[in-house]
Amino acid sequence: MADETLFEFLHMEMVSHVYRQQATRGETDSRSGVSVLESMGFRVGQGLIERMTRDSPSFKDELDVMKFICKDFWIQVFRKQVDNLRTNHQGTYVLQDNKFTQLTQLSTGKQYLEEAPKYLAYSCGLVRGALSNLGLDSVVTAELSTMPSCKFQVMIQKM
Repeated sequence: MADETLFEFLHMEMVSHVYRQQATRGETDSRSGVSVLESMGFRVGQGLIERMTRDSPSFKDELDVMKFICKDFWIQVFRKQVDNLRTNHQGTYVLQDNKFTQLTQLSTGKQYLEEAPKYLAYSCGLVRGALSNLGLDSVVTAELSTMPSCKFQVMIQKM
């Protein structure tokens, strides 16, 4: 319980720090803040998945990797499984979390939908970094319609 709270506070403070630094430099483009947070998450995701899969056998296919991300990885990072995994069997996966932990601290009002995406950049980076270390290049985006529900769209890049 305490470690969940500490992670939530650390995450909120990271987002706040990145955007405060951006404001002091006079940058108005919010994409650079998102990029910084996403790259931080990417590196952490790489490290986490490396430790988690050290003693695991290799995965059979892409779907097995995504199932591992939705169950084991998600539990390790967010303390719960993904609520729903969907795929079109052509390299696109949608991971739905109906009570995403990084958004539960924000109010559920519609006025916060505008601010919420910056709190998802780090998590997108985590997933992308984990997939990268498992041999899958991907693009990970997050979509919000109602708080704190979130959908992560993972598009695997074919080589």
